Amino acid sequence: MTDHQHPNGYLRLPPNGMGDPILVLHPWWGLNEDIKAFCDRLADAGFVTLALDLYHGKTASTLPEAEVLRDESDSRYEQNLQEVADATLWLSEHYDRDNQGVAMVAFSLGVWYALERSNADPKHIRKVVVFYGTRDGDYSQSRASYLCHFAENDDYEPRENVEAMVQALQQAGRPVTTHIYPGTGHWFFEPSRQDAYDPDAAQLAWERTVAFLKQDAD
Repeated sequence: MTDHQHPNGYLRLPPNGMGDPILVLHPWWGLNEDIKAFCDRLADAGFVTLALDLYHGKTASTLPEAEVLRDESDSRYEQNLQEVADATLWLSEHYDRDNQGVAMVAFSLGVWYALERSNADPKHIRKVVVFYGTRDGDYSQSRASYLCHFAENDDYEPRENVEAMVQALQQAGRPVTTHIYPGTGHWFFEPSRQDAYDPDAAQLAWERTVAFLKQDAD
């Protein structure tokens, strides 16, 4: 087996150093403190957690800054796909001791890469958690199950996009559970986004996510 290079990102291990592996893909703000804190919580819950840094050290705190970083990232689309693939394989090689596969948790910008990879690499990806992001297209190769969290009022993800993605997953025969959080907007899970953060919805989404990740693999 090829020993892939340690990915560029934030790795957190559970207290005992062992656990099911999870790859986290950040939103367009980059690998910021929200995502690191989320990884810390997952590690405390018993998971080996790696947040891949698709921006290579850059982060944004304002919408204009995020748009610049997103555009730069889009120009590296194929490179990003390869980095996600390599990170998945690295986690699988080093931490998937039972050969159950890697779980992915993705936010907004990162969702497209997680969903694309779940269809491109069905051998290694067993679960995908989506926070307010979609991808249309083919899921016929996927073996993953999906948990999707969406805001009720989201200018970035129209309801028709959500419905189209869910329909595509169902047509591929994949288990998919979708939750719409009333009164929320995009980024409702992220504490630093004070204009959008909803602590009650975020806590509920967290509990649902951990329960889903702890379920036995299909």
